[in-house]
Amino acid sequence: MTSLRYAIIGTGAIGGYFGSKLQQAGCDVHFLLRSDYDHVKVHGLKIESVDGDFELPTVQAYDQASNMPPVDVAIVALKTTTNSQVSKLFPPLKSGGTVLCLQNGLGVEGAISRQLKDVNGFTPAIIGGLCFICAVKSGPGQIHHIDYGQLMLGAHQNAQQRCEPTVLMKAIAADFDKANVSVKLTDDLPMERWRKLVWNVPYNGLSVVLNATTEEMMADDGVRSLITTLMKEVVAIANAWGEHTSPGTKRNLPIDIVENMLVHTDAMAPYRTSMKVDYDEKRPLEIQAILTRPLKEAQSLGISVPAMTMLHHQLAFLTQGLRQ
Repeated sequence: MTSLRYAIIGTGAIGGYFGSKLQQAGCDVHFLLRSDYDHVKVHGLKIESVDGDFELPTVQAYDQASNMPPVDVAIVALKTTTNSQVSKLFPPLKSGGTVLCLQNGLGVEGAISRQLKDVNGFTPAIIGGLCFICAVKSGPGQIHHIDYGQLMLGAHQNAQQRCEPTVLMKAIAADFDKANVSVKLTDDLPMERWRKLVWNVPYNGLSVVLNATTEEMMADDGVRSLITTLMKEVVAIANAWGEHTSPGTKRNLPIDIVENMLVHTDAMAPYRTSMKVDYDEKRPLEIQAILTRPLKEAQSLGISVPAMTMLHHQLAFLTQGLRQ
């Protein structure tokens, strides 16, 4: 176990679960909360998990980032729709401290980096974290972990090229490993972001449009075919992006990625996606990071993606109705 001090910025399903796992393993963890602050300050956090339930009766909870101590690692687990507010929610970072961005979508690390430029007197290094987990916030200070629970970490750099794992990243991974969280390191964070979009684009988007869980979507042959089409479109953009960014390097997604994701989703516990939860709770949807940004890449690369374009239009329409 390292002596790293962690801050959790956004103690929802993702931040609450992974932060609680780190504290359970003995790490020094500090949680920033909004609506749940009073409850968590008194009652702590409760995790109902497929891997075993546990409670943290006492946690270091804060309602103001300025009251938090300097930390080595600030874990941003906010929705991407609030990224413009990150600088106001950020704790003091120790010299050499880093940001671990546990968010969905494309371009999220760059968005965070721009918000935090010189906030602590320096621009911190950014680590991207991809969460492979089915979890929801089930009540004040309560997280329901339904399935999976893995992390993949990779270093962010503006040129979008491969980047070897850093010493600090390895130390963070070691802490998660001690917390019984399966964690892998990648030297190609951007392509891993594309890989995750192969799942996120169809399932998050269609769950809202069709008002359906993953199980319901997979049980319908027509929807399953549409999911496959959307996945193939994301793969086409990703592979074209890889060739454009790193010509001649065969920087692309595995040829069997679509088939494997369908098989894994078939085996997954029934799940209401994060975008569907946000829609049901009348919160802003992460359309920009999950669909708009990939579509802009497709346009710039000359890739035709009619199914993604239609899904984007449908979600934009529903979001307009939600705002009204």
